[in-house]
Amino acid sequence: MLFKMNGSRNKVSLPLCVTLVACLGSSFAKASEPNAVQELRKWLKQPAEQREALPEQDFAGVALSKAEAQVCQDLLWKDHVARAKLSHLEAMKSKSIKFGDFEMKFDYKIFGKPQKGGRSLYISMHGGGGAPKRVNDQQWENQKRLYAPKEGVYLAPRAPTDTWNMWHQGYMDPLLDQLIANLVIFENVNPERVYLMGYSAGGDGVYQLAPRMADRFAAAAMMAGHPNEASPLGLRNLPFALYCGGQDSAYNRNKIAEQWGEKLGGLQADDPKGYVHRVKIYPNKGHWMDREDAEAVPWMAAFVRNTTPDKVVWRQDNVTGGRFYWLATDKSQARAGQMVSIERSGQEITVTSASQKMPLSVRLRDDMLDLDQPIKLVQGTATLFEGKPKRTIQTLAKTLEERGDPSGIFSAEISVEVTPGP
Repeated sequence: MLFKMNGSRNKVSLPLCVTLVACLGSSFAKASEPNAVQELRKWLKQPAEQREALPEQDFAGVALSKAEAQVCQDLLWKDHVARAKLSHLEAMKSKSIKFGDFEMKFDYKIFGKPQKGGRSLYISMHGGGGAPKRVNDQQWENQKRLYAPKEGVYLAPRAPTDTWNMWHQGYMDPLLDQLIANLVIFENVNPERVYLMGYSAGGDGVYQLAPRMADRFAAAAMMAGHPNEASPLGLRNLPFALYCGGQDSAYNRNKIAEQWGEKLGGLQADDPKGYVHRVKIYPNKGHWMDREDAEAVPWMAAFVRNTTPDKVVWRQDNVTGGRFYWLATDKSQARAGQMVSIERSGQEITVTSASQKMPLSVRLRDDMLDLDQPIKLVQGTATLFEGKPKRTIQTLAKTLEERGDPSGIFSAEISVEVTPGP
């Protein structure tokens, strides 16, 4: 079956088992391969609805070599794409995705020719907020044509609700995760070139979403919004731009934008390799900046996401998360304000700060350090782990299925408990 969206043609084979065979190759068990790889091929050969849970399979916990891990990652990704093309086809055709009781409609246009690695994606959130549905619908229509990148997918979502905090409630994180995952598969989006922006109430959303979802974006730009209780600490590895009219005094937007610029400046002074930012306050502009803020689009386009930065600062928002860059935690134990800072140098990883006792998983892969050599994980004078981490199919599959992010897959994981202090 062929379907057409925005001028692109994509093939989707209806029988799932046929699709998987075509994607994974005609030979599912090669005698020369290690048993774990052979077993994965056999498992993938089964129709998806008949498969037993992968984490429960003995072969999923077997240690893999670097080469074996790469083969398994490729197999799992191809299988994921084949399944997603079937399960999310209707959502892409209808331009609407759901999470629980919440539905987010979206519309998009494609500009220019794709770069090497795929198209850029600009997610642009509309204003409005606590207003009647018709007002927010009109704001959505305005946002659809507000900016025009030279290259990429320009996508304007419609907020799932009409509340003042419509863009930063807990439903937004999974909705954006799924939206990005779908665009990667259906519109050839490069996951390293996804950008977040928003105006007014949409700017409120950027203030909140960018720090707590920093590892999903290459850069972000806030226009004429208010941060409420948000903190900039999570922006250590996400270039962040603020645009505001100097006369936009409602809710002190102008003064708070300046204050956030000062906060980011201070954070960057203390950590010169992080907190890249840009602040533009237009003295003679009010809430509407006459599109001068459109300069944010080329500014963001200069940046590419780094999924494995040497240093991560993770602060939990009031909407908590379970993973951030190469870290993860038990979301049920995450609390607002909880923070951990961690650095990587060579074969040693150091927890430099933690606000409270918490479980922490450190995800690793071969482009970060040498997994065939011992590594050491320390906090202060305590050694939390020392040895060779194990690459497994289980970790590859888990980190892929969490988000459907091909660049967010890790092969090894170390689980420890950190304590308050340095």
